[in-house]
Amino acid sequence: MNKIRLYPSGHEVECQPGETVLSALEKAGYALPNNCRAGACGECKIKVRAGEFDQGMVLDMALAPEEREQGFGLMCMAKPLSELLEIEWGTEDAQPKLFPPRENVSFVVVERIERTHRIVELRLRPVGKPLRYWPGQYVQLHHPENRVPARAYSIANASRPDGEITLQIARVEGGAISNWVHGSLKVGDRVKLSGPYGTFIGDPAAETPVLCLAAGTGLAPIMALAEAALSRGYRQPVTVLFSAPTDADLYDTGRLALWQAKHRNFKFVRTLTREQGEGLVGRIPAILPEMFQDLSDYSVYAAGSPEFVEACIAAAKALGAKESKIHTEGFFEQQVAPETPSADRLLS
Repeated sequence: MNKIRLYPSGHEVECQPGETVLSALEKAGYALPNNCRAGACGECKIKVRAGEFDQGMVLDMALAPEEREQGFGLMCMAKPLSELLEIEWGTEDAQPKLFPPRENVSFVVVERIERTHRIVELRLRPVGKPLRYWPGQYVQLHHPENRVPARAYSIANASRPDGEITLQIARVEGGAISNWVHGSLKVGDRVKLSGPYGTFIGDPAAETPVLCLAAGTGLAPIMALAEAALSRGYRQPVTVLFSAPTDADLYDTGRLALWQAKHRNFKFVRTLTREQGEGLVGRIPAILPEMFQDLSDYSVYAAGSPEFVEACIAAAKALGAKESKIHTEGFFEQQVAPETPSADRLLS
């Protein structure tokens, strides 16, 4: 058994043999930012103050060689080797705030909806005890026979008493899980989920206008966040800006229109990037200045491909958005083959 000590709080977390630092912290309820869980995004980069760990195989774009020399590591792949590993995370009063993830929880597919020509929505009900999660988090969907690696998908609904979880899954060329879902999975089948994971969650204490930016299935976590905010009576203005290539790629517009009709503080705007139509045309980073003059008071949430998120955040910052109020969820391809590091980089 290894221990992970958080600096400066001094709180300690137990880590099972072979377990990653990220997994151990999540089980203890600590919200360490992460996106890909595969050493590709760099969100979980942490300075290690003391101890040894196996970094595993990660991409240089996520953890540069000079950062390794400075003592940084990616906690989604790092496994402690020494009895104690001390890392820099949180404040002196850092406290757990996430629900501990569970593994291989059984669900049944109760509904399957073809949202677009490439996106299918699954509604899943738990066989036993529901998974507890915060809106904006994601789960990993497993193939029932573990013939292909699990894949992460954002939960598209706020939590409900019946434990139903909605996933919106786009078919990806070469994507083993997505092609299994689109080609074989049917209503009545059992699946297993692990989670929840991720820190793309709302701040219940925040009292600011909210701007949500989404493209593709990046809409999923945005829908969960917006549903949760509206259901708890959030009074500040909430705007969801959804980008799609064509009108045929838009989905969930009916539910968004319903929210707009029911809540005076909620506004839904869509924009098309590859065809003309009613309303806005163009990529979100390009049209943001047309819609907003100052985002300095806004909380900004962006979800989609890493390129989309990066461009949106750059545009938002140009309009005054503050780093502390920006929240992002980039959908990384987890099937990317990691690099094989040299032997001297396996231990830090």
